[in-house]
Amino acid sequence: MKNLSDRIAIIGMGCTKFGEHWDKSADDLIVEAAYEAFEDAGVEPDQIEAGWVGTLTSGISGLSLTRPLKLQYIPVTRVENMCATGQDALRNAAFAVAAGAYDLALVVGFEKLKDSGYSGLPGSASSVIGAGNTAPGAFALAATRYFHRYGVGKEELAKISVKNHYNGARNKKAHFQKEISVEQVLKAPIIASPLGLFDCCPTTDGAAAAVITRTDLAPKFKKDFVTIKAMGLAVGPGTGRLDPDFDFTSFPETRAASKQVYDQLGIKEPRREVSMAEVHDCFSITEMIIYEDLGFSEPGKAKADIDAGSFTLNGDLPVNTDGGLKSFGHPIGASGLRMLYEIYAQLQGRAGERQVKDMKLGLAHNLGGNPGSFTCSVIALGHP
Repeated sequence: MKNLSDRIAIIGMGCTKFGEHWDKSADDLIVEAAYEAFEDAGVEPDQIEAGWVGTLTSGISGLSLTRPLKLQYIPVTRVENMCATGQDALRNAAFAVAAGAYDLALVVGFEKLKDSGYSGLPGSASSVIGAGNTAPGAFALAATRYFHRYGVGKEELAKISVKNHYNGARNKKAHFQKEISVEQVLKAPIIASPLGLFDCCPTTDGAAAAVITRTDLAPKFKKDFVTIKAMGLAVGPGTGRLDPDFDFTSFPETRAASKQVYDQLGIKEPRREVSMAEVHDCFSITEMIIYEDLGFSEPGKAKADIDAGSFTLNGDLPVNTDGGLKSFGHPIGASGLRMLYEIYAQLQGRAGERQVKDMKLGLAHNLGGNPGSFTCSVIALGHP
């Protein structure tokens, strides 16, 4: 993949509070996120030349974006790529802007799930998990196998959930803003053994948005902007449990997508070279495996890093500083952009008590599907 490092600038971002928005429509959420991004970028809606909108099931076309924002006859593309939809929408927009087709583009990811009545992935999206299974059930297989192979127990998973709730309690836009204890996690009702209630992210409504341009044009709009350093996307063959070599303790798509990013940036030691990361913690076991697949921990060694507090706000590589999916929930189309919203704020020193020291490079990891059949996006942001 060719390197687009520093060619695309994010000049504005917006994000709604994630939660149970019974009193708001999907259109309301889109308008809120987009107008925060417009204000942050210092642009007006009529300056936008093209749009990309990411949603899994809450919209059917580019009208999902033009209708609520009253955008006038501009090209708008709807993107869907399972749970990696949000970041893939940005990826496609970035390619178009880098090619010179447009100077100013809007990207919005959203989902309105609470009104749907679904308690997990909505509608046909659940079919990616496999007949007779659920998302918690599929990832419970990964937890069981990981425990067996590496001699790990639920306590380490509990510490991940506790960390993310601690961070989310310090974020006014998180769905859950409440600290929890290891004891609460271990005593919570079982959803799919060994995963309990606090090991699983909630069903949520939300939207996030970004305004992008070419880096050479960015100073015309804003002095304090962030650039896309690298992008990676990997889609698995879907063999999953049919592959006798697949053992559920590693996600090859994460390794492949992150390798694309690391190769573009010349990163050899991600644990030392990445300042912070937002990862797809749909379940606590997912985050644990992601540590190893991103090269933050050695295979089977994530336990030691978790016990040492390496991925906490005060650790050497903070992960999910905003609270992650565990605190925000997972409105599918919005999650990937929500991760980038946090990195954007961290790079601009606007994360408050969650602020990472010496912030230089942030990594966002967005995963869709189930163990053995994933789509994975990894995007790195930094300063030009």
